[in-house]
Amino acid sequence: MSLFQNRPQASDTHNYYTAAGLNKTVLIVGLGNPGKEYDLTRHNVGFHVLDQFVSKQSEMEGWIHKKDMRCHIAQGQFGDTKVFVIKPQTFMNLSGEAVQAVANFYKISPDFMAVIHDELDINFGQIRLRTGGSAAGHNGVKSVTQHMGENYGRIRVGIGPKVPEQMDSADFVLQRFSKAEQEQLPNLIKESSAIFTEYIYSGQALATETRTFLI
Repeated sequence: MSLFQNRPQASDTHNYYTAAGLNKTVLIVGLGNPGKEYDLTRHNVGFHVLDQFVSKQSEMEGWIHKKDMRCHIAQGQFGDTKVFVIKPQTFMNLSGEAVQAVANFYKISPDFMAVIHDELDINFGQIRLRTGGSAAGHNGVKSVTQHMGENYGRIRVGIGPKVPEQMDSADFVLQRFSKAEQEQLPNLIKESSAIFTEYIYSGQALATETRTFLI
């Protein structure tokens, strides 16, 4: 879900192509809202994880701001696989615009794309993987699906349960992680990076599974 509701997006025709030749191209998308005020908020966990992945992987180059594609983008080479990592700079509910722009330019099929994002209905400490499925009320995912179709990987990072329960969900997701949760973020980074690496090298769609990272 997202606090930011600007305008609905019409679905586009999905004309994407698998990378040609023996090499493969993979796109990994982190969802979040741009701006320092959103750093370490629960809704920006996708941004945070990708920032750490790019900074710690020797295969990855640094971030570049691509104004025409409305995103920050980094790239790297993992064996025979070219990897693009992006953080849309459109605010959450327009994320699909940036994703589609990058996918069109680099001719990346949704079959070779994974999106990491927060999930309020999953408890903190769990990461659930799957390919396809509904947006479950998450406006960033909804926007990506409108522009790319449903057949892309989902890396869903649990941020629940909402405490206190009566708090508005939009307020909760825009809060910073608690002190106890922040102490566990290095474990989240480690597990997420392992998922990215496995996904890049496997060449397979994300299988449905649940992983835990609490210690």
